Amino acid sequence: MKTSLKLGGAIALSLFAVESAARAVGFAPNQWITPYKREALQDIVTWDADSIFVHGQRIFLYSGEVHPYRLPVPDLYLDIFQKIKALGYNGVSFYVDWALLEGKPGVYREEGVFDLQPFFDAASEAGIYLIARPGPYINAEVSGGGFPGWIQRINGTLRTRSPDFLKATNNYMKNVGAKIAAAQITNGGPIILVQPENEYTQATSAITPFPDPVYMDYVIDQLRDVGIVVPLISNDASAKGNNAPGQPAAVDIYGHDGYPLGFDCSNPNIWPDGNLPTNWRQLHEQQSPNTPYSIVEFQAGSFDPWGGPGFDQCSVLVNAEFERVFYKNLYSFGVTILNMYMTFGGTNWGNLGHPGGYTSYDYAAVIREDRRVDREKYSEQKLQANFFKVSPEYLTATRGNASTTAWTTSTALTVTPAFGDNTKFYFVRHARYNSLDSTSYKINIATSAFGNITIPQVNGTSLMLNGRDSKIHVSDYDVGGATLVYSTAEILTWHKYDDKTVLIVYGGPGETHELALAMGGLQILEGSVQSITTGNATVLNFKADGERKVARFGLKSNFVYVYMVDRNEAYNYWIIDQAPHDASGAVILKAGYLTRTANITGDTLAITGDLNATTPIEVLGAPSSVSKLTFNGEEVKADVSTEGVVSGTVDYLKPELNIPALNDLEWKYIDTLPEIQSGYDDSQWVKADLKTTHNSLRPLNTPMSLYSSDYGFHTGTLLFRGTFTATGNESSFYVFTQGGSAFGSTVWIGDQFLGSWRGYDAATNGNGTYTLPNLIAGRQYTITVVIDNQGLDENWTIGTETAKNPRGILDYKLSGHAQSDVSWKLTGNLGGEDYLDISRGPLNEGGLFAERNGLHLPGALSSDGWTASSGPVADGIPAPGIGFFATEFDLNLPTGYDIPLSFTFSNSTNGSIGSSVPAYRVQLYVNGWQYGKYVSNVGPQTNFPVPEGILDYRGTNYLAISLWGLDMGATKVAGLELTVDGEVWGGVGEVSVVEGQTYAEREGTY
Repeated sequence: MKTSLKLGGAIALSLFAVESAARAVGFAPNQWITPYKREALQDIVTWDADSIFVHGQRIFLYSGEVHPYRLPVPDLYLDIFQKIKALGYNGVSFYVDWALLEGKPGVYREEGVFDLQPFFDAASEAGIYLIARPGPYINAEVSGGGFPGWIQRINGTLRTRSPDFLKATNNYMKNVGAKIAAAQITNGGPIILVQPENEYTQATSAITPFPDPVYMDYVIDQLRDVGIVVPLISNDASAKGNNAPGQPAAVDIYGHDGYPLGFDCSNPNIWPDGNLPTNWRQLHEQQSPNTPYSIVEFQAGSFDPWGGPGFDQCSVLVNAEFERVFYKNLYSFGVTILNMYMTFGGTNWGNLGHPGGYTSYDYAAVIREDRRVDREKYSEQKLQANFFKVSPEYLTATRGNASTTAWTTSTALTVTPAFGDNTKFYFVRHARYNSLDSTSYKINIATSAFGNITIPQVNGTSLMLNGRDSKIHVSDYDVGGATLVYSTAEILTWHKYDDKTVLIVYGGPGETHELALAMGGLQILEGSVQSITTGNATVLNFKADGERKVARFGLKSNFVYVYMVDRNEAYNYWIIDQAPHDASGAVILKAGYLTRTANITGDTLAITGDLNATTPIEVLGAPSSVSKLTFNGEEVKADVSTEGVVSGTVDYLKPELNIPALNDLEWKYIDTLPEIQSGYDDSQWVKADLKTTHNSLRPLNTPMSLYSSDYGFHTGTLLFRGTFTATGNESSFYVFTQGGSAFGSTVWIGDQFLGSWRGYDAATNGNGTYTLPNLIAGRQYTITVVIDNQGLDENWTIGTETAKNPRGILDYKLSGHAQSDVSWKLTGNLGGEDYLDISRGPLNEGGLFAERNGLHLPGALSSDGWTASSGPVADGIPAPGIGFFATEFDLNLPTGYDIPLSFTFSNSTNGSIGSSVPAYRVQLYVNGWQYGKYVSNVGPQTNFPVPEGILDYRGTNYLAISLWGLDMGATKVAGLELTVDGEVWGGVGEVSVVEGQTYAEREGTY
């Protein structure tokens, strides 16, 4: 046992049962699993059963998921890392998307926005450790789950020991592995853990053995062979124990995922019975007792599908209440490696997303897609993470069994104890986790000062646990050498300075709380507090009613100041470390919207942060030498109180903005479907001449393959031209197309519109039979089929081969003809796998005429072929087809401000099948970057944030729009505006415009 338990025999025995379980699964009591499957490769990152150590220091690795490829502006990485550091986190986990780095087999390109080094550098500057997750499979709601499109031509089963699949991964893993290896902490970088593969958890019955040690060992060796020496960690998709230490092909540290509320954003207020995990600690003790309890992905938001309710609804599903109940449940299990998925979601720009989701990957994360932090859940996370920074005994505490009778006066509540060498933690929740009841209770605790007591003690008061809330009570908690005998109020932070100690506790609004400090000399400095003295301790009882309470303990010097606030007030407090990985010099202050950094030089505290209103600053905790303040480099008039609190006010000057009205701009237009016009020359198109497909998933129903990836086209709009000689008896054309969820397709014969598959959220493929006009015998006709490829499917369940689901034409029938009578050609992005725009990668461009000719790139308005539009883009096109509109506009936004902008469509979404509302699809290109796909009849997204760096905030911007009308008649865009989403003065710093390819006439266009 790790501590002596001073409670009753039954409780002590229950705690002993948990400890014994760590040694009882297949091992003798003195037999432990060897942590490494080989000799330790380094001594900087180590671990035991409780936590990891970095440079010998035991840490709680509190991490947030961020994907650099979803924010292609390297100058903004530091902004994200500082916002995560300000939460109290010390880690970030990131995926690498193979599909973006090896768009052509054997050609690995990691440059420009795909270079990982700026991400690593920003993490180091902010003081963030990294967990690298390169795959080769990542899932991550990206196209193909991270597999490049050419993987569809691999015959062997994906994610298995199939030789051709393993060989296909070698170039990517060698190169990305070497990049990660160079950035390990052993080489001075920020990477401390690496994850091979991803969610290697579920397979069909045909995959045997599973888990396959040959495959997993291959991936592990790929990483080790290029010099990765830090520990390898897994993330089983559920707690199955796959590849845990002691098994073949084991990782060093076993971890798993958890998404207990799933992704039902349409019913955000429903917490189904039985969805709170209660057995994860027991499973951990069975599966991997000698590694830290690790959850490598835990739900911090939700993805939202095409046709979904939108991320605002998802942020209700996974809100601050969710954090309080579900996260504190994890702490009761003793988790010490915890990664929140997502912490910043970002954007599926440039077709990088999978077909199940739309452009936004906001994920309802604590940091919004446009990098704002104004969600309550951000503040709640800040409270929780900062508590663990100052509670080291949590890491090694012995976990007890949950009980509804041993610890409280209410059987409606469940309490899980955890006892450290001194400090005791009590995790309190409703036994029925989704209860909306408010339950009154007292709690039985063990203390060194009072023995076993029931609290609160003052005036018969009770505690209250409101529905969908949870608490962490403590006893015998060390506060810089003073003993907090107990506290029912939750601890935000504490810090000991040269002349005082500052402790901040909080309670939910309206709650009554009590704490006891083993000190005398009480003075109440602010607010109304009841107190009693008992033994050698002073008890304070207060109500969290919106009025701050401040008490001072001590007689002459080294006072302890206790700040008692309600939770909403606590949200405004910041605890900022001065050094990257050292909390010893932390500064505690109240400062509004966001505090990024704090550094003390002599008598001056220099703060950087963000403000969205004039804001009072209070420095509650800092060395006594501090008497002056600066904020973002500007001096703040400061006062110093008799208690050493430094305060001042930072004025916020609202910026003057002049945002152009898009409808007032001069637009140019070009038809981007010339392929349906007579005389169009398709001689440079790829001939569909493969009699068998490379795709092993789906045999052909056509004489020649019409699967786009067989010919190297994996992304964006696909076009097919089928030519035949008419007999004059043709009456109909049937075509079966596949493009992924919510895709659409349209069919013409010559320049005559036949009809469209309009698409709806759940439809991954669709078929239609179209009536043909009277055709003239002996004349040659061409049928054109345009397909919106929504991305390639993921491959989560091994053996299903879903990443090989083809895109293109699955079947067709021309009445009165054999299939072989039709000769097909196809195209996609210019060059296919030999894509031209290296700066934006292999997925940014599709196959539209305008895209193939580079008309989406800045400078294209100087080329030939444009006509002046008769009106703004909102006027649309007069008939079914695809038009391309472009314009330029200037921005001159003030420096020093972070001003998120979005392109916003009026919501014309009507997802009902057969709706009479015209269906259309829009692609939004901003300075050459495809930053939005709007589908009017599916939705839900109408707001498309575009970050500074993609937009030139102080220069000329090029905006291009493709408009695809799928129905008869005119197609009009229902309003398009450039809107301001926020105005923040602060510390983002200078953001350079990302360099990308500009327009130049392309060779080989058609």
